[in-house]
Amino acid sequence: MAEVSKELQEKAYEAVEIAKKTGKIKKGTNEVTKVVEKGIARLVVIADDINPPEVVMHIPVLCEEKEIPFVNVPSKEDLGASSGLDIPTASIAIVQEGESKELIKEIAIKLKNK
Repeated sequence: MAEVSKELQEKAYEAVEIAKKTGKIKKGTNEVTKVVEKGIARLVVIADDINPPEVVMHIPVLCEEKEIPFVNVPSKEDLGASSGLDIPTASIAIVQEGESKELIKEIAIKLKNK
């Protein structure tokens, strides 16, 4: 999995929080897989501390196939919290950006340039 900067991880959490309030997100590996396969995800955020890792291993590959930007973050707890859940979550997909559109664009550009 590609290493991303702490700054980029923070921006990903922020994008999820904003999209949760003003757009639309999908939570959990099954939902994320579906929207990535359909090509309607705008940004995917995947937790690194998932056990077993096979649960989310297919998501980066799918994202690359569909040219959807994705960010790995260290904590499923933080990812769950940023998406408004009281429980940890393995992955989140932003489907409608809402007010996070510019932030997602910025993340996608930084990912391409790394």
